[in-house]
Amino acid sequence: MNAALHLAATLALCTAVAGPLARARWVWRAPRTGIVLWQLLGLAWALSVVGLLLALGLAPYDAPIPVALGRWAEDAVRGAVTPLAVLVVLGLLSALDLVIGLFWTWWSVLKVRRRHRDVLALVARRDDAAPGALVLDHPHVVAYCVPGARSAVVLSSGALTALTRDQVDAVLGHEHAHGRERHDLVLLPFSALCSVLPGVRLVRSVARAVALLVEMRADESASLRHGAQSLAGALRRFGSVRPPEGALGAADVAVEARLDRLAGLPPLPAVLRWSALAGALVLLATPVTFLVC
Repeated sequence: MNAALHLAATLALCTAVAGPLARARWVWRAPRTGIVLWQLLGLAWALSVVGLLLALGLAPYDAPIPVALGRWAEDAVRGAVTPLAVLVVLGLLSALDLVIGLFWTWWSVLKVRRRHRDVLALVARRDDAAPGALVLDHPHVVAYCVPGARSAVVLSSGALTALTRDQVDAVLGHEHAHGRERHDLVLLPFSALCSVLPGVRLVRSVARAVALLVEMRADESASLRHGAQSLAGALRRFGSVRPPEGALGAADVAVEARLDRLAGLPPLPAVLRWSALAGALVLLATPVTFLVC
């Protein structure tokens, strides 16, 4: 029961922290740290859920989870399991559900992006005014990244007309940051969690918080190279047109919050960044220790 108590405490702590962290503004001052925090917290939460079910179901064996799981499998083959075996099955099914949800989300998005790239190959063109990007002839001001192993940055002709040279460079820098840092992979597990737990408001809130941090990180990268004012000026020119499914748009997430950040939020001190990461690592260490050792 020692493992179950530790895993239950870790699960409760992860759940309790998620809500306030999703609403926190201090992570805006260090979006990269915030993204890593959410990854560690999400992994700790998922492992704690699976580990808690296994620990409760395997309690009669009075052994570490990996050892007890081996003995339980032998008993299951002989048909000699206790009623608590249902918890072990639930734990294994939960782990399988999360893995399948992750794979299915990845595969679905991959297909959408492949189709979109095929369309771009037919209708988009290169333009010297947007180096490294594809240009779509459309009057709306739109820019987005189709991420992947060969990410594609797309800009509308309307954006080329409406934005200044500096603003175009800043927008392209933002989109290239999405592709270079593979922000799609950051968002993938949280999208998968939304599909596995569609009715849980906290999960949707967390996914939105991570999406905002991803945009802020791309803003940070672009503003370092091209200046915050150029990027902020460009963001104000974008309308409400959303990017296609599977793409990461320049101005589809909380533009006002991003403009506030670009206006001059000071960076988070290093000691606070490392303290937050250390706390998250301690949380993650608990389920990993019980599930592996």
